[in-house]
Amino acid sequence: MNGKNGNTSEVIVVGAGPTGLLLAGDLAAAGVPVTLVEKRRHQISNLSRAFVVHARTLEQLDARGLADEMEAKGQTLDRINLFGRLSVRLDTLPSRFNHLLVIPQYEVEKVLERRAVEAGVRFRYETEVTAIEQGSGAGADVGADVVTVVARVADGGTERLTAGYVVGTDGHRSAVRTAIGLPFPGKSVIRSVILADVRLDEEPAQVLTANAVGDAFAFIAPLGDGYYRVIGWHRDHDVADGEPLDLDEVRKITRLALGRDYGMRDARWMSRFHSDERQAPAYRVGRVFLAGDAAHVHTPAGGQGMNTGMQDAANLSWKLAAVLGGHADPALLDTYESERHPVGKAVLRSSGGIVRLAMAKSPWMLAFRSALTTLLDHVGPARTRMTGQVTGIGYAYPAPRGAHRLTGTRVPDVSVTGGRLHESLRGGRFVLVTPCGEPAPVTAEAHKDRLATENWTSDRRATVLVRPDGYVAWAGEDADAAVVEAALKVWLGAASQPAARTAR
Repeated sequence: MNGKNGNTSEVIVVGAGPTGLLLAGDLAAAGVPVTLVEKRRHQISNLSRAFVVHARTLEQLDARGLADEMEAKGQTLDRINLFGRLSVRLDTLPSRFNHLLVIPQYEVEKVLERRAVEAGVRFRYETEVTAIEQGSGAGADVGADVVTVVARVADGGTERLTAGYVVGTDGHRSAVRTAIGLPFPGKSVIRSVILADVRLDEEPAQVLTANAVGDAFAFIAPLGDGYYRVIGWHRDHDVADGEPLDLDEVRKITRLALGRDYGMRDARWMSRFHSDERQAPAYRVGRVFLAGDAAHVHTPAGGQGMNTGMQDAANLSWKLAAVLGGHADPALLDTYESERHPVGKAVLRSSGGIVRLAMAKSPWMLAFRSALTTLLDHVGPARTRMTGQVTGIGYAYPAPRGAHRLTGTRVPDVSVTGGRLHESLRGGRFVLVTPCGEPAPVTAEAHKDRLATENWTSDRRATVLVRPDGYVAWAGEDADAAVVEAALKVWLGAASQPAARTAR
């Protein structure tokens, strides 16, 4: 077995899906040397499962200047139909993106990969992680200040890559999660779900077509290249994932659930899979983090999987960049798990609830679904809460005791004197927003390119410091310069200090 040492990076990201690409691109754009490791050959597959981007993810992409390009590649939908009779309107969302975007995952990956390449990410394809070496236990101060990734490379040899931190974004069979000894508790919820990419002789009336009748469920969505993704399931046909699948079975399930098969033909790909609900008990062990499907998997109901992973990446990337840039205490990295683990748990509950209600069969479950549908149809706060969870805009992060009521909440893309808030966030900056007509109590130059200062265009009186991921870091009413400067010191470090990278 060959052994050799690879180059050292500040961060190694393992897994080149949407979560890994977004995270690596953010880090590289912030000046952090980053290597993205992927066991597959360099090829973006058009056989991916995800095809929905929700409002909160679009907001994160907008803060990176990518949302408009994504929207041009997909189709927007301003309502979701659930359980055959509940229509959830998205056009009332308090977001610039008051819709969902139907776009194949591979189109999302193309945009994110291009950005990562342009930012300087070093890609290592055909490199499979086999082990990770670091101190035992958890916490930022455990072991040495480097992590070693042992990987099998294309020629069959072994290579050792070192970094200050490693992030596993390598899916539900995560080699990183296995290497650091974290379990993945949970269970399979649905077996023998069928997937197929087909052409249709008849175009469905809706952008997304879904229904459940009796024991059958089917879902159809356009992929944008003339093909449609079909997802189906039949309760009484529970077979192993490896069992053969033919187009006749796809047609049969679709007809049972939707009443017609729309003239399905020319399948370019068909497969079976089982849908799990699992979550790692921790998202961090020492200097190794998990994000996306490596940290949590759930049913595809609601289209939340890819979105939750990308939002994990948006939360972690700016924190790693701040710590590695010498602007923040390493304890900041602990907030990644404390903020994102509860969100992952909530997504498991909401997606699992949707799929169980959609496939309800017993009389009491059908009665419960009917009652819930009536509740959501007539009670605005309940409908708003459900919509906020599915789209991601309803989540907030824990705030310290005594903090301003806005702390930890998501800030919409409000109008500020410089234009839009999301435009000011570009470049991974914090944004300090102060009352209209009042000069900023500090200058952005004091923190170089890490802070932008804006004024509200409304009559708001609060001064708000917005984190790079669009959540409120700190807020105060009628705050004076000393108070604001103290908050900036906590979140951005001392003013006018050069980045202090650790020599490796």
